[in-house]
Amino acid sequence: MSTPIFKRILLKLSGEALAADQGFGVDTAHIHSIAGEIADVHNLGLQIAIVVGGGNFFRGVADQAKDMDRVSADHMGMLATVINALALQDALEKQRVFTRVQSAIEMNQVAEPFIRRRAIRHLEKRRVVIFAGGTGNPYFSTDTAASLRAMEIKADAILKGTKVDGIYDADPMKVKDAKKFSHITYMDVLKQGLKVMDSTAISLCKDNNLPIIVFNLNEHGNLRKVILGEKIGSLVSA
Repeated sequence: MSTPIFKRILLKLSGEALAADQGFGVDTAHIHSIAGEIADVHNLGLQIAIVVGGGNFFRGVADQAKDMDRVSADHMGMLATVINALALQDALEKQRVFTRVQSAIEMNQVAEPFIRRRAIRHLEKRRVVIFAGGTGNPYFSTDTAASLRAMEIKADAILKGTKVDGIYDADPMKVKDAKKFSHITYMDVLKQGLKVMDSTAISLCKDNNLPIIVFNLNEHGNLRKVILGEKIGSLVSA
């Protein structure tokens, strides 16, 4: 089967996903690999929007920001997402995928301002749209930005690419017998305090019945498998 089960999706990428094993900055080989997978599913006729994090450069709630004013630190984190968005745009355009970056913080020389109707029009014209700058407001994570943008563009689902193969009841890197959930409800995620997305993002998805699929982005071909409906990763729904 080569028909996507979705028409329009929002892919959430963390900054750490772009840094890969080097831990900081952008791993150019890895970002080109990710761009290749995105281009592959884009060729299936899928409309794709992307939200990128900035944790590979700066995170407002990280230890490095503990002595800073939270608002200033969050603004620095938002600017880090713009760097990642431009890097991903470059990698995608090398795959001959037309791309637009829209930033919640206006910077007209490098990105379009976020305008909902324009973003939807880009998607309809088969352009990949990368949303940068988070929500444009401090105290909100890029997870919340992903939930918000997904609902604004009327996406069918949020796909969250991580370094583990789904949602566990404990960190599988530290706990050997951690239990994996193939399907879990929004309420159970909130009750158990699972680190899928922050509680604001989960609540937004719950209120609007927007499914979230968490999968391992580092395994080649997984993005295509999710798009084609294979049961990999973990599904969060009502």
